[in-house]
Amino acid sequence: MVNVPLKTLKEGSVLLFNKPMYWTSFDLVNKVRLLITKALGEKKLKVGHAGTLDPLATGLMILCTGKETKSITAMVGMDKEYIAAVRLGSTTPSFDLETEPDNFCDISHITNELIDEVIVKFKGEQFQTPPAFSAKLIDGKRAYKFAREGDMREPMPVKIEIKELEVVDFAGDCLTIRVLCSKGTYIRSLARDIGVALGSGAHLINLKRTRVGNFSLVDAVTIGEFEKYIELMKQTE
Repeated sequence: MVNVPLKTLKEGSVLLFNKPMYWTSFDLVNKVRLLITKALGEKKLKVGHAGTLDPLATGLMILCTGKETKSITAMVGMDKEYIAAVRLGSTTPSFDLETEPDNFCDISHITNELIDEVIVKFKGEQFQTPPAFSAKLIDGKRAYKFAREGDMREPMPVKIEIKELEVVDFAGDCLTIRVLCSKGTYIRSLARDIGVALGSGAHLINLKRTRVGNFSLVDAVTIGEFEKYIELMKQTE
């Protein structure tokens, strides 16, 4: 919910957005900056985000303007909650729908009991290998750039913590989970690893971020709602 005057947006605000699918994090930042600067007749405005989301992901993104951009560093370190849908029985090079399936596996042996047994093993601190299709640096170059050239280099494992992990639903070949995790966790990698642990394969087919620290998606606005709010403020101020 946005309820601040345009002047405050310029001076410094924390804004919660529901990022749409296919938008990059920078798409959202640039759109918000453009809307505010045009409304104010300004040329420049500090706008930053407190944690990216992949283009295929939706959900909560925190944007900060003006002096509040100084808060970004602290916010990036907050725990994050996701609802993720995982397709069992097939894998993709990117661990999600960005690339086509490259391997298919049997899932006839997978039961609710096996899933419960496997899921619990992923809770706690651990080292996780990020996807080859990620922004991790390898020899000064983004991993995804190597991957798109056909060079599937694996980034170095990073230490993460899965604080909460539970099954929301399991039907057919689709497993839906809720994850509360530390910064730096790749849910795509978690999906891949769960598939391996189940003796099959898996990839992420849907991801929504629902919480960052104490900030919740239920309090976020869409870019369309924000645009209407800006227009209303221009008329009333």
